[in-house]
Amino acid sequence: MHREQISVFDIFKIGIGPSSSHTLGPWRAAQQFTDALSAKGILHEVEQIKILLYGSLAKTGVGHGTDIAILLGMTGADPVTFDVNAIDSTILAIKNDQQLLIGGLNNIDFNYSEDLVFLYNESLPFHPNAVTFQAFLRSGKAFSETYYSVGGGFVVKEGESGNDKEQVDLPFPVEVAGDLLHWCLTTGLKVSEVVMENELAWRTEAETKKGILKHFKVMEECTFRGCHTGGFLPGGLNVGRRAAALNKRLIGNRPYTDYTSWIAAIREGGNSFNYTLDWVSCFALAVNEENASFGRVVTAPTNGAAGVIPAVLQYYIAFCDGFQEEKIIQFVACASEIGSIFKKGATISAAMGGCQAEIGVSSAMAAAALTECLGGSQRQVMMAAEIAMEHHLGLTCDPIGGLVQIPCIERNTMGAIKAITASQLALQSNPDKAKVSLGAVVNTMWETALDMNSKYKETSDGGLATNIPISLPEC
Repeated sequence: MHREQISVFDIFKIGIGPSSSHTLGPWRAAQQFTDALSAKGILHEVEQIKILLYGSLAKTGVGHGTDIAILLGMTGADPVTFDVNAIDSTILAIKNDQQLLIGGLNNIDFNYSEDLVFLYNESLPFHPNAVTFQAFLRSGKAFSETYYSVGGGFVVKEGESGNDKEQVDLPFPVEVAGDLLHWCLTTGLKVSEVVMENELAWRTEAETKKGILKHFKVMEECTFRGCHTGGFLPGGLNVGRRAAALNKRLIGNRPYTDYTSWIAAIREGGNSFNYTLDWVSCFALAVNEENASFGRVVTAPTNGAAGVIPAVLQYYIAFCDGFQEEKIIQFVACASEIGSIFKKGATISAAMGGCQAEIGVSSAMAAAALTECLGGSQRQVMMAAEIAMEHHLGLTCDPIGGLVQIPCIERNTMGAIKAITASQLALQSNPDKAKVSLGAVVNTMWETALDMNSKYKETSDGGLATNIPISLPEC
């Protein structure tokens, strides 16, 4: 059977905020389309491009930066390396000059208001996040492709299943939670060790570790930057950034100059409950304020939930003596496998499953990783993931104004705290007596997603998005 094989670097991706499904995914889709034009040898024959956004991508596209991401992707810019400080000027130039350099090679006329079409009332059956690219050639012919952004930066082209990448021979294939438990119990390997063995099918152990530490570096920089940047978030809601003020209040007069000395200064403040709780919230706020500001983040497993895992990891580093490269690698590897199980058995797309698919999954990932790093057994690791998701079931996605700000940013603090609580509960429990398995909660999450009304799935058609009496921009 052709199964979906997911690497740690599929679950964790470096990108630019504010949304993995509405920003990173469409960006990648635009890149894939221009690559297809190049592969067919027709890139230089294109004289006009039309871009059609459907469903959720249309309804909350502007708030999520879908238009920005697609235009940058069309130029050949990459979200991993593109200078986030150049986003505004680049987009402004495209709009003012009415020119688009597709693939970085062919400069064509492009009218933003006419060639980028938001089809608010149309949706394609495969997935709510759909975009169609149409290229009109000088010969009079046309070439088009449709892509679906299915969550977490994953993109599926029309006519493909999403499982079409080349299959490798994994020593420990995992499709459902029961498979993972089987391999752990029969081999004695930890979840992270199962992951690292499977990653060898794609690259060397040294390359995997280097890649994980590269992703952690982005998390580290994002958290530190978010804790030292004030002001207001873009988008028109006038949401003030809170992490910097909270960091300043918590750190007091303790001196520091960089990330490492900052962690040391945090530790000097002790480990009282309130102090620790405030720092976890500060970490999460910092990341998602950066995400909302089109900053560089790591999808974990999505952008909207990008603050949960860094916050719990920073908690482990600052308050549990986890500031060791091997421990950080262990944490990320373990978390990735839990995310993969939810991706395969349910969804990590809020447009498909509501916010349980984003904050819920990230909380489960973080809970499992923290539990393993704190010495929990394999069963306790999976129990922690189950507990965390169980208490996110049914969580809706209803961003005000279509922006990844309210309630998204605060939800990351809640997801992080729930992850730590779930870990503590699992570590103090006998998993043999658990009534609910991880597999059962994955299935339940998917059933809940299918039953959930579409207005609670990232469209901003219901919930808080329609019940907050403030003036909002059209999205």
